[in-house]
Amino acid sequence: MSRDSLSLNESSTNPVSLRRPTREDLAAIAEIERASFADPWSEAEFASLLDVGHSIFLVAEAGRESGIAGYVIAMAVLDQAEILNVAVAPEHRGAGLGGGLLDAALLEVERRGAESVFLEVRVSNVAARALYASRGFVEISRRKNYYRTPVEDALVMQRAGIG
Repeated sequence: MSRDSLSLNESSTNPVSLRRPTREDLAAIAEIERASFADPWSEAEFASLLDVGHSIFLVAEAGRESGIAGYVIAMAVLDQAEILNVAVAPEHRGAGLGGGLLDAALLEVERRGAESVFLEVRVSNVAARALYASRGFVEISRRKNYYRTPVEDALVMQRAGIG
C-alpha cells in the first residue's frame, strides 16, 4: 500500500490520507493510545510492529499541520486475521475516521487471503461494538476479566467469509 493509495475525507476541507507509520510517528501514536485506552501500549510496543511482515499498521494523517489523527493495527497469518487496535485522536472523533481505518485494515487482510477476522472489545465499549457490528462482526464468545484497567470482560467478535 503506497502512501497515497487510500484517502479518507474527514471533511471536505480536511482530507485524511492513510500510510504506513515511520519511527517519527511513534510519539504521536503513543499519545493517541494514552488518550484512548486505560491500559495503553508503549511506544516501544508500537516500534516493534514497524518491521513485522504479517502486521498491518496504518496511520491516518489529517494534513501536515494536524499530524496523525488515528491508527489501526492488525495481524494476518494464513487464512486468519486479528484487529489488534483502532484508535482516533479525541479531536478527530465522530467524523467516521475509526470506520475508515477499520475498513482499510479489512481490505488489506482480505487482500492477504484472510477468510475470517477476530477482535476483542470491552463489554462497556458500546460505540466500538456498534462499529464492529456495522462491518459484519458478530459476538462468538466472552473472555472473563480480560482487561486489567479497569478489570472487565472482553467480547470476542468474528467476521467470517471475507476472503
